Amino acid sequence: MRKLSVSFTTTPMISHFHSSLPTIVETIASNYSLGAVLSQVSDTGKHVIAFNSRKLIPAELNYEIHDKELLDIVWALKHWRAFLWSLLSPFEVLTSHSSLQYCMSSKVLTCCQARWAEFLSEFHFSITYHPGRLAPLPDALSHWDNV
Repeated sequence: MRKLSVSFTTTPMISHFHSSLPTIVETIASNYSLGAVLSQVSDTGKHVIAFNSRKLIPAELNYEIHDKELLDIVWALKHWRAFLWSLLSPFEVLTSHSSLQYCMSSKVLTCCQARWAEFLSEFHFSITYHPGRLAPLPDALSHWDNV
């Protein structure tokens, strides 16, 4: 019973979105699904605004992991576009794939990557590498097979 009580009191609570607060989009893709968490940082700490996850469609299952991770970012930004466009300052995208930090400056892109880069150019953000094991929320979402 004690364990259950602790679990209820330490579970992340969803907060209201504020366009003036620093905002973070955490993404992580697995072999079969995508996961993302939208959160904001205030004086009292980091607060979750929304969770999202979905299974990859059959064509997406064939993507290289780099493209799955990039797809995850595009998908999350499309999903939370209204929130992200209202921000007063740039937001941060945390990803578990280190090479995505440089994807926007690459000169050689596939057709899909070029379309995604064009879409991403509508937003003001930075991409930061964050190992998957340090991001338990999006990692759990992307590895949950009942998405």
